[in-house]
Amino acid sequence: MKSLESLDLTQIFLDVDDLGIATVTLNREAKRNALDAQTVGELVDLFTAIPQAGVRAVVLRGEGTHFCAGLDLVEHFKEDRSPAEFMHLCLRWHEAFNKMEYGGVPVIAALKGAVVGGGLELASSAHVRVADATTYFALPEGQRGLFTGGGATIRVADLVGKARMIDMMLTGRVYKGDEAMAVGLCQYLVEDSEAKAMELARAAAANTPLSNFAICSAISHMQNMSALDAAYAEAVVAGIVNTQPDARGRLEAFANKTAARVRPE
Repeated sequence: MKSLESLDLTQIFLDVDDLGIATVTLNREAKRNALDAQTVGELVDLFTAIPQAGVRAVVLRGEGTHFCAGLDLVEHFKEDRSPAEFMHLCLRWHEAFNKMEYGGVPVIAALKGAVVGGGLELASSAHVRVADATTYFALPEGQRGLFTGGGATIRVADLVGKARMIDMMLTGRVYKGDEAMAVGLCQYLVEDSEAKAMELARAAAANTPLSNFAICSAISHMQNMSALDAAYAEAVVAGIVNTQPDARGRLEAFANKTAARVRPE
């Protein structure tokens, strides 16, 4: 497995701070950070390496004023791919996004501007989505003679429901602001999405890595199981996580009433 330092990244900026928080920046500003085949391949490599690199949390952002405008339609038009070629490209998208969702490291998406098509598929692979007032969400595939290929039928439908997703694709409906948050496209709506995303990443990074791994991997796996199998898997994961040595000091602080109390702000 490649280390982070050995990755050959040309479409993505990577910065890891002293707290182990990685800032991953889509670096195709002139294309509104549209995803070409090269960028998708770099996402695969990056999120393959991150779980074994000591990274505690990830902030995913786009360079410029947009998060991601989705599939690079100019590249797609010029390549004139065969059905088999495009199927394999879609499988690379799934590989990248699955590594994000199931990798066990918290991914916080800092959204702004366009979160459209494949950009929404990318955002829906993150564990937390933070939007600002400029953020808008859309699935315009229907109007362009296309169909989603990067997991929208799985993740976006899970966020907003089948009926809303079909409406977005059929009619080109655009969500933003309070309405977007109300339907589940983002969990936070703030003035500065990148500052809030970093704040949330720092909070997540303060958790034990094993707890974060379970939260950011096991829950998604369990959603794919029957209720009976998920209950069994949950018990096994809880048995491992809830007896971890790293939790002893935190449990002792709770028992001694010295731990921070959970209360509303």
